[in-house]
Amino acid sequence: MRKREDYEEENSEMEEDEALDESVLEKSPEGMTLLDIPGIGAATAEKLINAGYRNMMSIAVATPGELMEVAGLTELAAKKAINYARDKLKMSFESADEVLKKREKIEKIKTPSEELNKLMGGGFETCAITEAFGEFGSGKTQLANVLSVYVQKLNPDYNVVYIDTESTFRPERIVQIAKAAGLEPERVLKNIKVARAYNSDHQMILAEKVEELIEKNNLPVKLIVVDSLTAHFRAEFIGRGTLADRQQKLNKHMHTLMRIADKYNLAVFVTNQVMAKPDIFFGDPTQAIGGHIVAHASTYRLYLRKGKKGSRVAKLVDSPNLPEGEAVFYVDENGIRDK
Repeated sequence: MRKREDYEEENSEMEEDEALDESVLEKSPEGMTLLDIPGIGAATAEKLINAGYRNMMSIAVATPGELMEVAGLTELAAKKAINYARDKLKMSFESADEVLKKREKIEKIKTPSEELNKLMGGGFETCAITEAFGEFGSGKTQLANVLSVYVQKLNPDYNVVYIDTESTFRPERIVQIAKAAGLEPERVLKNIKVARAYNSDHQMILAEKVEELIEKNNLPVKLIVVDSLTAHFRAEFIGRGTLADRQQKLNKHMHTLMRIADKYNLAVFVTNQVMAKPDIFFGDPTQAIGGHIVAHASTYRLYLRKGKKGSRVAKLVDSPNLPEGEAVFYVDENGIRDK
């Protein structure tokens, strides 16, 4: 283990220690805070905290460029801070049985559809991103509404962060579903924090602010909904010339959501738009927007489509542990149901 002195570096912008409210400093399991990192004083710590870097782990998983941008550190100072945090947190391998013990803490949000729950291995997992893609009217937003209500059946104190990009959130619909679920509508509505995202940058900032809601406001957030994930990105980045920039931003956004899901043991549910590939002559030409970036970043991928006699068909097309399969459900005034 390297000594603390090995990390000492005179930063050109090193500040005098100023008063800092230590209540905002989050301790690591080893009892360490940002102020224990060489080269980080009170002023720099405040900049990091305001940017969402509240603990040793957030520094350990950051890139030098990120710390340089938000805190004004030199590249060398940023690298040394990251390496110091990684050494102190002993970031290395762990045995599979330890991973299994951690997964025992994962919760699953059940819906009123037993068929859908079965398809999802018992429900929608925390510490995971579930993507639901499909054409207009396939049931994506309805499923988002149902999850926003039924997560509160796990615990009536659980909160939901709902990022609405297409102005489709309707509290009246939540009231209908809550009544059918046997929950108090007023309480359910109070536990859902809704934000309207007006562009892709705003959408990304709102996702980053979820940590602030959890840390500063002590909100027990258990579900983040982004409806829809790609609408703004699709509208703002037009043409092949902008594809690389779009994918880079989407990648950062998805990684932010995954980091928050993993750190706070919460579920992320994102809806996604689709397009028809003109070069496919056999089979279903429907393809989700976002390409491989969204596909790889999503833990579970559900393809929703309209079925016969008003039904909806959910097909699990990707999962790390579940087989591909389909579930048929119906959308009604109470939310969703089996036949």
